Amino acid sequence: MRLTLPRFLQLAVTLLTAAFLIVPAIQSILAGLTVNYFRGLSSGMTLRWVDEVWRLYADSILLSMGLAIACLAVTLVIGVPAAYALAKNPGRMSRVLEEFISLPLAVPGLALALALLQLYGSMTGFRTSWTFILVGHVLYTLPFMVRSVLAVLMAMDLKSLEESAATLGASAATRFRTIVVPNAMPGILAGALTVVTLSIGEFNLTWMLHTPYLKTLPVGLADSYASMRLEIASAYTLVFFVMIVPLLMAMQWATDRAQRISR
Repeated sequence: MRLTLPRFLQLAVTLLTAAFLIVPAIQSILAGLTVNYFRGLSSGMTLRWVDEVWRLYADSILLSMGLAIACLAVTLVIGVPAAYALAKNPGRMSRVLEEFISLPLAVPGLALALALLQLYGSMTGFRTSWTFILVGHVLYTLPFMVRSVLAVLMAMDLKSLEESAATLGASAATRFRTIVVPNAMPGILAGALTVVTLSIGEFNLTWMLHTPYLKTLPVGLADSYASMRLEIASAYTLVFFVMIVPLLMAMQWATDRAQRISR
């Protein structure tokens, strides 16, 4: 293939953009694997800082993973039926409800956290529990699950499918389980991918809601950059990538597979 000037410019822009995104991450990761960052790779490679991160922040890492899984479970239980109800009853009221569900996206995370603190701050047991952070994460991520599932349901002839199943004697619960959920699976997986990644990486809202004993991955990362030596902070970044990248790849593969099956 002949490399024309427009193609060359497109390739150059793509490579520069990729370098702009990837090079800082690689540099940060290498800093977490060197004995001394200021001396560079000549000081030698070590896993000492990774071990130090795990010793100091293992609880934060496990808390983030637990919160992401719990957030996914709650958004599935609430979001899929909500999207089904909106798709089944289109109209002005459904559009109003959809916009209401999406309202947390228009509110800054700090403002949303402040509202939660004002509402539940006096409930000491709840305030100091991880479930308090979970509520904030669900409010923030639920719109992504609802919109992902709703987009898939609106793209198919849901009414005809349900009417056909109803004529065969399928109950409402059976139709939801055997027709709606399988057909909406691409949207469910896409929503799940978004919910998990947003929950793990969310900082602003979590920073306001967390307590000294409840630090998530991003909060712990900010803490490590503020109070630890640079090698430990960079090793923390490496741990973050090691945990999140395989998860993203697995969920992306599941989403692509579901989309191929549904075609």
